[in-house]
Amino acid sequence: MTTVADVSEETGSPYALSHLDALESEAVHIFREVAGEFERPVILFSGGKDSIVMLHLALKAFAPAAVPFSLLHVDTGHNFPEVLEYRDRTVERHGLRLHVASVQDYIDRGVLRERPDGTRNPLQTLPLTEKIQAERFDAVFGGGRRDEEKARAKERVFSLRDEFSQWDPRRQRPELWNLYNGRHAPGEHVRVFPLSNWTELDVWQYIAREGIELPEIYFAHEREVFRRAGMWLTAGEWGGPKDGEDTETRLVRYRTVGDMSCTGAVDSDATTLDAVIAEIAASRLTERGATRADDKMSEAAMEDRKREGYF
Repeated sequence: MTTVADVSEETGSPYALSHLDALESEAVHIFREVAGEFERPVILFSGGKDSIVMLHLALKAFAPAAVPFSLLHVDTGHNFPEVLEYRDRTVERHGLRLHVASVQDYIDRGVLRERPDGTRNPLQTLPLTEKIQAERFDAVFGGGRRDEEKARAKERVFSLRDEFSQWDPRRQRPELWNLYNGRHAPGEHVRVFPLSNWTELDVWQYIAREGIELPEIYFAHEREVFRRAGMWLTAGEWGGPKDGEDTETRLVRYRTVGDMSCTGAVDSDATTLDAVIAEIAASRLTERGATRADDKMSEAAMEDRKREGYF
């Protein structure tokens, strides 16, 4: 039987929570706040580690009842097969409803055009925003964390978006003492970030503590990759490798998961959770800074996309 002293051992106080318990408690509070305040919330779920942790927290927040939200995935058409398999298996296991907004459908209809570099991450905004409008979602949970990128560092937990899903930093509300303002006009919605105060290391430590299953690509494995813009990318139909870009088999893993065309692998021999945690603790590069080409298109790439309606 777990005692208060056991739970708070790292703090030295018999009444204080550990830092992971405090983060979990905050996130659970946010999920319950949204459930009580909004009519049609949805969880953005890609099968990446942050959205997996979000879903785990939502399951905890409402147990033994079912999660009162459906899931939404913006499928670029260039997703890692291992991640899509995990996504579908998770949806089936928990009996959840999954909405899919397909970038490929928009390309096939001529609404969006393929980029010369093959990257589809920047093309996600329109399918995402139109799906939100079509389904009348008024709160959309995202796995963004403030430690990821400078544009996300100034994001609120409750982020107001206008009727065009656009983000205006001047309209964001103060959040004092964990009080969240979800008021919005018809047509507007709120993006909600339960993991705002988590770090990448917190996420991995929580995954280890809770025994959460992840897609296998988060651990070291042999993969055929090629070098581009300082990153190891996976060969595929999206347009790589090009002439002069030779493939080789390397022992790698992924720190973050996105479109195959812009998500790089890192050299790693970390095959266990403990090894990954040690690797992250020693790293001096954020996961997006080290492995996401779409964030390097300009100095303000993420902020520009947020203003257009992206997360």
